[in-house]
Amino acid sequence: MAARVYIETTVPSAHVTARTDPGSLYRRAATRDWWAKQLPRYECLTSDGVVLELRAGDWPGQNDAIELVDVLPRLDIDEEVLGVAARYVEERLVPADLDGDAMHLAVACVHAVSFLLTWNIRHLANPNKLDHLTVINRRLGLLTPQIVTPEMLWQDDAP
Repeated sequence: MAARVYIETTVPSAHVTARTDPGSLYRRAATRDWWAKQLPRYECLTSDGVVLELRAGDWPGQNDAIELVDVLPRLDIDEEVLGVAARYVEERLVPADLDGDAMHLAVACVHAVSFLLTWNIRHLANPNKLDHLTVINRRLGLLTPQIVTPEMLWQDDAP
């Protein structure tokens, strides 16, 4: 059985970015490489929250980003997820926006995925926050997924 991976907003955004700074170019190339070579190795999932974030505003590549995730199964955002997201905000784990980082973490934790795939280093894939998240999740009886970037979640072919 393939590991379950929750793909949050920054990944499809990086896949289609029109930015030309070196960091954005690197993330775009790494994301496209992962999408082409690694996505089929996992059970990849997203949520309506990701789609709503991608639909916000008007930006280059927006429709392409939405198309990338439209084919992925969606995890529910129910009362439990919203309650866990609120707890993450109360515990000052993430900024006070239930529709953003708190919701992505809550979806991944409540639905017990193996990995949360993100380019958000500040609030999600931040090793300094992992212990805090794990303590909160233990109190709530939840498992903590590995929070990784596309470059970290790579399976090589057998030698």
